[in-house]
Amino acid sequence: MVHPIPRLRSRRPPARWPFVLASLATFLLTFSAAAGDFAEAAARGTAQAFLFALTAGFLTSLTPCVYPMIPITVSIFGARGAASRARAFLLATAYVAGIAVMFGTLGTTFALLGKAFGTFLANPWVVVPLALFFFAMAASMFGAFDLTLPAPLQERLSRVGGRGFVGAFLMGLVGGLIAAPCTGPPLAGILAHVTTTRDAAYGFLLLATYAAGIGVPFWAIAGFSMQLPKSGPWMNAVKSVFGIALVVAGLYYLRPIAPALARLGGRGYVFLIGTIVAVIAGLALGAVHLSFSAGAGKAVRKAVGLGLAVAGVFGFLTYLLTPAIPIEWLRSEPAAVAAARAQNKPLLVDFMATWCAPCLEMDVKVFGRADVGPTLTEFVLLRIDLSRENDDDSLAAIKAKYHVDTLPAIRITTPDGRVLAEINHEVSWQEFVATAATAHGR
Repeated sequence: MVHPIPRLRSRRPPARWPFVLASLATFLLTFSAAAGDFAEAAARGTAQAFLFALTAGFLTSLTPCVYPMIPITVSIFGARGAASRARAFLLATAYVAGIAVMFGTLGTTFALLGKAFGTFLANPWVVVPLALFFFAMAASMFGAFDLTLPAPLQERLSRVGGRGFVGAFLMGLVGGLIAAPCTGPPLAGILAHVTTTRDAAYGFLLLATYAAGIGVPFWAIAGFSMQLPKSGPWMNAVKSVFGIALVVAGLYYLRPIAPALARLGGRGYVFLIGTIVAVIAGLALGAVHLSFSAGAGKAVRKAVGLGLAVAGVFGFLTYLLTPAIPIEWLRSEPAAVAAARAQNKPLLVDFMATWCAPCLEMDVKVFGRADVGPTLTEFVLLRIDLSRENDDDSLAAIKAKYHVDTLPAIRITTPDGRVLAEINHEVSWQEFVATAATAHGR
C-alpha cells in the first residue's frame, strides 16, 4: 500500500545548494552510468556491477512502496520485541535472506534463459520493445502511472509468514512481490543485464546483492535500534533517480541498432565537462526534486531538467565506453589471411558480439588503451562479429575452424592457420600484452 505523501511548503535553498547539486550530480553520474555499465561490465561479476546492485537495492528501500512499511514489517516478524539485539539482527537477516533467495532465483533463471537470448539482443524486433519497456518503467518512476498489485493479492501475500526465523524468511520470500511497484523497474534493468552474462551463479549472487541493499534499513532498525527519517517528498526524488537511470539504460540497449546513438561520444575533456554541466543544470532545474503534478510551470522545468540530466548521464556513459584509440579491424576472414601472408605477420582474430558484456569491456580497457597500441601493430587484426550468428551460416564454419565456443575469444595464428595462442575469457591489458608477446616469439 502506497502511503500518501504530505505536501510541504517550498523553502529557499540554503547557500550551499551549488555544492549539494554538484555532489548529487556526481552520485547520479556514477549510479546512472552504472545502469549502462551493467550492460557492458564484465560478465564474471565486476566490483562496479555489485556496487550498483547494492546501491540500487538500498535506493529501492527508500521508495514509497517499501520505506513506510519497514517498521511495520520489522514488528510483524518479531524483531522489534526481541529479547536481545543479536536475536533482532538475526531475525532481520532471515527476512533479508528470504528476499535474497527469491531475487537470486530470478537471477539464475534469467541467466539460464540468456543462453538462448543473447543473440536476439542484436535484433531490432527484440531491442526496440526492450528499450520501450525501460522507457515505460521510467515513466512510472516519474509519476505517469502507478504499478500496483491487486489489493486482495497484496493482502494475501502480507499474511505469509509471521513471527520467528521461519516466518521472517517466508515474509522475505514474498516481500519483493508486495513492493513490486518500486522494485520492478530497477530489478528489470539488472535482469536484462543478467541475460547477457549467461552465468547462473553470477546472476544469483548479483540479485542477492540487490536484496542485501534492500535489507540495509531492516538491519538498521532491528539490529541497531536506529530511528529512520520520516517519510516525505524525498522518496519521490529517489524514484526520479531510478527513472533517469532507466532511460539511460534504454538508450544504451538501442546503441547497437541506432547509428546516431552509437556515434555519440568523445574522449576529450571538453566533452566530459559538458556532460557534467548538463547534469548539474538538469538537477538545478528540477529533474529530481520537482514533480509533474506540482503545476504546469514546474512540470515544464522538470521535463527540461530531465532532458538535460539524461543527455548528460548518457554522454558520460558514452565517454566511458569510447576507446582512447580507434582500431581499424578487418571484417573478412579471407582478406585478413591474405594480408597476414603478404605482410608476413601473425593474425589476431577477435570474436565478439554486441550483446557480449566482457567483449565490450575489453574494447575499452584492453584494445583501446594507448599502451596496447604498439602491440597491436605487430598483427593483422580481424574481428568476427557474432551478434547475429543465427542469420549467417558462414559464422558457424569460422567458429569451428578456430575452435570457438564461448565469448570473448581471441586467437593468434600464423598466416597458414597454426594456432599460437588462445584467450577464452576476459583478461587485463597486461595479460593480453604478455600473451601476444609470447605468441609473437618475443
